Amino acid sequence: MRTVLIASCAGSMIEWYDFFIFGSLAAILAHQFYPPNNPTAAFLETLATFAVGFAVRPIGALFFGRIGDRLGRKKAFLTTLVVMGTSTSAIGLLPGFATIGFLAPVPLVALRLIQGLALGGEYGGAAVYVAEHAPEGKRGYYTSFIYTTATVGLLVSLLVILVTRRLTGEAAFAAWGWRVPFLVSSILVAISYYVRRKLEESPMFANLKARGETSSTPIHDAFGNSRWKVMLTLLFGVISGHAVTWYAGQFYALFFMQTVLKVPFGAAYMAVTIALVFGTPCFVLFGALSDRVGRKPIIMLAFALAAITLYPCYHLMARAAAGTPNVPALSALIFYQIVLAAMCTGPLGALLVEAFPTSVRYTGVSFVHHMGTGWFGGFLPLIATALVARTGNPYAGLWYPIIVTAATFVIGVTLFKERKGTWST
Repeated sequence: MRTVLIASCAGSMIEWYDFFIFGSLAAILAHQFYPPNNPTAAFLETLATFAVGFAVRPIGALFFGRIGDRLGRKKAFLTTLVVMGTSTSAIGLLPGFATIGFLAPVPLVALRLIQGLALGGEYGGAAVYVAEHAPEGKRGYYTSFIYTTATVGLLVSLLVILVTRRLTGEAAFAAWGWRVPFLVSSILVAISYYVRRKLEESPMFANLKARGETSSTPIHDAFGNSRWKVMLTLLFGVISGHAVTWYAGQFYALFFMQTVLKVPFGAAYMAVTIALVFGTPCFVLFGALSDRVGRKPIIMLAFALAAITLYPCYHLMARAAAGTPNVPALSALIFYQIVLAAMCTGPLGALLVEAFPTSVRYTGVSFVHHMGTGWFGGFLPLIATALVARTGNPYAGLWYPIIVTAATFVIGVTLFKERKGTWST
């Protein structure tokens, strides 16, 4: 179980590292790949490029989910790892606007699309693989480690950026040093691929295949037999709220500090890094707790708290950033938001895998997860930043996650049924 967990988490962490480097360097990439005469427009275009990777994730979920449910979990997430690593490294080699002008964003968007497709098949697959190995009564605990990998991937991306920036200096980092974090991905992927190749197939899938009961049409079957109702309930009663809570507490917090509060680069990254270090263990804590008290109570409480407290939390961040930024205070406020994200994310892996039968589990989990996180969460930085730019109100962007979490809480409390410890048939 330890080997399964380490190999699955390492690969997922690297894929999230690859995915989040782009978002972490959005301000710099805006200057590198888009016309320099309108910084706000360039930044919004970069966020739109970032969001494109999220938009195609459900397509990747269906494509790789079909492979995972027909040919095996291992084949699917080995492929996604290679595809993600190759496309990320390639971004580090692209010519910028100064070299090829208005053509610069074209290969950037293409590689971002490939990243999104690959991640669409990775995250759900890793959660399924771990859950199908986990002992009864501990699925929440073990799958929660997979859901820490997004936060760890973000943390590692920030650390690599900070170290590279410190070693190269500000001017060199802006000119060429930003490429280094992308290129580092190739080394990480090679190590992870070597480890993952040694894994055996999931025992539940292997038994299903031995009995000749795998699905020949997993996409069709994942939506058949009224499972589309399960999909919709999960999407609007769980995943959408989870997505905006996670991205508001981590990614939008960084964007808000940099673009609205004008917190210096080093202070903003340091505040987020400190919060991530202390907040990451909370994902496992709440995953383990869900094995005892259920998935639903923890997740719904997180949505209620997010809807009520996000607005005052960001006002407190503004106070902490006034004048000389108070990094400990900013870290504490971001840590609180990460705790909310951990509450609705730690139990999520077990909740999703328990909602689908083995024959379509890879497809079902991947699709519904990436529909929610890709569309509701992935577009949050773009929507929120656009609302701020449109209204002139620095807090206008918060209405999007507040409304979504409030609606998800109502739908989830009303329609979602607890399934702790049981497998769907």
